[in-house]
Amino acid sequence: MEALLTALMIFGLRLCDVSLGTVRVIVSIQGRKYLASAIGFVEVSIFITAIGKAMANMDSIWSTLGYSGGFAVGTMLGIWLENKLAFGYRMVRIVTHADTDILIADLRANGFAVTKVTGEGRDGPVSVIFTVVKRRFVDKVMALVNETCPRAFLTVEETRETRSGFFAPVISKLK
Repeated sequence: MEALLTALMIFGLRLCDVSLGTVRVIVSIQGRKYLASAIGFVEVSIFITAIGKAMANMDSIWSTLGYSGGFAVGTMLGIWLENKLAFGYRMVRIVTHADTDILIADLRANGFAVTKVTGEGRDGPVSVIFTVVKRRFVDKVMALVNETCPRAFLTVEETRETRSGFFAPVISKLK
């Protein structure tokens, strides 16, 4: 019974430190060095405890399973958690042959800033629309595009840094 409790403790510790590690890597990539450092401090503090418990109980298969299981589930939990937190901004680029007046009006009515440029595609003139939005609103932008211009070509890119520009508070319809 004690071996199972120890394995559960190791599992829980690994679940926490690996989840934090996953989030730390993602915020590091986004350039959030202070947040990444703070998360790393907590992550390593938990890791040291977990590895110490695992090393002290190397003779138990349960401890090994707890350690590896906590790593695996912690990775999934970290990805899920980071997706829920939705840090950062994304640039949505919309390329279409369709008339974009309604789409631009809908995007602006929903609080999104929009820039439109004209381009030349394989089959003739296109409109290219750019909007930079908080990550949690990307699905809303994509839904608005799908309603108005279902055949539009869309790309979504991480925006590591933003300066100046117009970032309206997105209206409550999005919540």
